[in-house]
Amino acid sequence: MRNAVDREIPERIGSREVRPFEGAFATSPKGTQKAARTMKHAPRDEDKVLPSIDAAIEACGLSDGATLSFHHSFRDGDRVINLVLEACAKRGLKGLRLFPTALFPAHKAVIDHIESGVVSRIEGSMNGPVGAFVSQGGKLAEPAVLRSHGGRWRAIEAGDVHIDVAFIAAPQADPYGNATGIRGKTPCGPIGFSAADALYADKTVVVTNDLVPYPVYPMEITQSCVDHLVVVDEIGDPENIASGTLQLTKSPTRLRIARLTAEAVMASERFVDGFSFQGGAGGISLAVTKYLGDAMEEAGIVGSFGMGGGTKLLVDLLHRGLIRTILDGQAFDLDAIASIREDAGHVMIDPGFYANYDSRGCATYQLDAAFLGATEVDLNFNVNVNTHSDGLLLHGIGGHQDVAAGAGMTLITVPTLRGRIPVIVDSVTTVTTPGETVDVIVTERGLAVNPRRDDLKARLVNAGLPVRPLEEIKAEAERLVQPIGKPVFGDEIIAAIEWRDGTVIDVVRKVEGWE
Repeated sequence: MRNAVDREIPERIGSREVRPFEGAFATSPKGTQKAARTMKHAPRDEDKVLPSIDAAIEACGLSDGATLSFHHSFRDGDRVINLVLEACAKRGLKGLRLFPTALFPAHKAVIDHIESGVVSRIEGSMNGPVGAFVSQGGKLAEPAVLRSHGGRWRAIEAGDVHIDVAFIAAPQADPYGNATGIRGKTPCGPIGFSAADALYADKTVVVTNDLVPYPVYPMEITQSCVDHLVVVDEIGDPENIASGTLQLTKSPTRLRIARLTAEAVMASERFVDGFSFQGGAGGISLAVTKYLGDAMEEAGIVGSFGMGGGTKLLVDLLHRGLIRTILDGQAFDLDAIASIREDAGHVMIDPGFYANYDSRGCATYQLDAAFLGATEVDLNFNVNVNTHSDGLLLHGIGGHQDVAAGAGMTLITVPTLRGRIPVIVDSVTTVTTPGETVDVIVTERGLAVNPRRDDLKARLVNAGLPVRPLEEIKAEAERLVQPIGKPVFGDEIIAAIEWRDGTVIDVVRKVEGWE
């Protein structure tokens, strides 16, 4: 069957029936209540602290085929996923389903556990080696499922995924289970990604390297949801949170893209007092944040909030009085973590507050502007952030879908060429975010405005910005390079890409070769 972005979607993917994507806001929640939560009771004198991860696995009654969840707040510095899977392997467990918020190169050991049968399913973003391995086909018992941050939270509450045991890395915890990510020996920033996991999992295990007297605060994970605690030597390295991305770009091409993006936002009707925006941790996004901050100061504008991933640049705007608040679901550097501890206006939020489609409000819906990246864009303004031009699954979704759908003005920032490969294509390899949610594509060769936004186009033209048809920008870039081949896909589906409402917007197929 064909979905609303004209992608061929099977009626079943693995063991699940498929609901095809109908449009960014076309569906409504089904049913009248959320998934059932396991009733828990703690005896008055219970000791929740166990001597090892293995002891926690035993206490939780973990068995073959169970679903284990994890958060990614340490990003490429995480240690807990590997520790837990190693303990599962030693116990001879098989057929486990991983339900992480994201996997990174640090989790390359997951490949060994897939090959040995310890892990048979993955529902979560895969950044790097694990995604490349799964792309070879025939590796998992079921196709992987990728969701946005808000989409994952929705899937838990809706009962689409039932978690047997949630393992939560906590930089600081007390013996009764209260835990936080912003204090301790190795703070990683907010750990609210696991808040829904703790609420709905049959069992919740906090893994910490800093056990302190009761009570820990702020209580991001609370005692009422926690069954057991384990103290280990290392849970993660905060120095690897940034994963090498958190640097202002020095490329003249990318600086021009950043400048044009900021100028487009400034030319819109939304650049007024109370302005709000979300940026990312990539080099272009950081440069846009800097340019916008300087422009706000010059114009005397005070923004209502900035949202992230917290970064040093966003914190700087707060300290300069250019934004009143930062709403922060994850920290991208140590400056952001320190600010959460010290600044009253730096507020931690969880993905449900941020972007749960099946809720009475999303913070992303309050955004005036957002600037996001892409691996590919196409002439229908669809965006791919999951696969490269070679068809390999190498990235997760993060908040891309959530922000694009929510922001009043969504700008996609891309160079026209990466190396010798065009970024603007006739049809993206994989649709992650539909064109109906994208307003402007910004390149070093000019800006292309979605035909749905003639009002915005008129403002940008009147501001003297280089607005051009996307087809024209594409053709100009292609004249500079030789034609390249395309991946040849087989029939095997290795991953499904969910839209934030649980419908399937696209699938990723095994790469068979190159034409």
